[in-house]
Amino acid sequence: MGLAKPDDAGVFRLNSQTALIQTLDFLTPVTDDPYEFGQIAAANSLSDVYAMGGTPVTVMNIVCFPSCDMEEEVLAQTLKGGQDKINESGAVLVGGHSVDDQEFKYGLSVTGIVHPDKVLTNSNARVGDAIILTKPIGTGVMSTAIKAKLAQKNQIREAVGVMSQLNRAAAEVMLDFKVHACTDVTGFGLAGHLIEMARGAKKHLTLYSQKVPLLENVLTFANMGLVPAGAHKNRAFFKELTQISPSMDRALVDLMFDPQTSGGLMISLKKEEADSCVSQMEKKGINAMVIGEVSQESSTGFLDII
Repeated sequence: MGLAKPDDAGVFRLNSQTALIQTLDFLTPVTDDPYEFGQIAAANSLSDVYAMGGTPVTVMNIVCFPSCDMEEEVLAQTLKGGQDKINESGAVLVGGHSVDDQEFKYGLSVTGIVHPDKVLTNSNARVGDAIILTKPIGTGVMSTAIKAKLAQKNQIREAVGVMSQLNRAAAEVMLDFKVHACTDVTGFGLAGHLIEMARGAKKHLTLYSQKVPLLENVLTFANMGLVPAGAHKNRAFFKELTQISPSMDRALVDLMFDPQTSGGLMISLKKEEADSCVSQMEKKGINAMVIGEVSQESSTGFLDII
């Protein structure tokens, strides 16, 4: 897996038993707490390995830090948050690189491993599959509400908890089932990543918007207009491959395209196995839901949002 098809990570086969998964990601702060920021950025970076069906093995820190404008303790707490998530993943920190920059950024370069025959891609969904989502959406809108100082403490805690949650447990459950395709939900939003899945597999997908789990009060914030510019850009970019039910509430449509930070896994698997998979995830405290299905073949890939 490389530049020929857009996927969550690159995969390089070493031998008949082992392939390397390689990915890199970093963020600007999405919370005022540097420790929480470190956790979220690390979880976000590690997620791509889980989406490919692999296990993270080694990581390297990537840091851009305004050393003249921020206290060193901010960097120390950010790195501590990241290290704690790395430890939780079972991977090992082996180094990294830092530069002096006017804008603070942090993330990881991650190397994972997977059996070459068990690599999961975002482009192998099959007609009749159900689509499972493993985290609620709305982090883009919620981040906007937090910046506007409109979010309550419990709402902020929920959003931070969702963004800092590793996709490790969800991936471990997923691998007990016959998964056809997988991706994680990030900057393109839920609908955008579904369209990538549809386009890669040349399938027609249906998204049931009422079944999509949402962060607390995020629909109210979206109705207030606290929608990031990225959501509107996503909707415009994918317009030709999307049909939206005219009866849908405008705010709910915006949430379908809301860019996510460290979102959940989106899994395409046999419909007959979906309820069992969701049940197993719920036992591990994962808020998983069946949110759609792969309806039929398509020459280009297409998404219905109803």
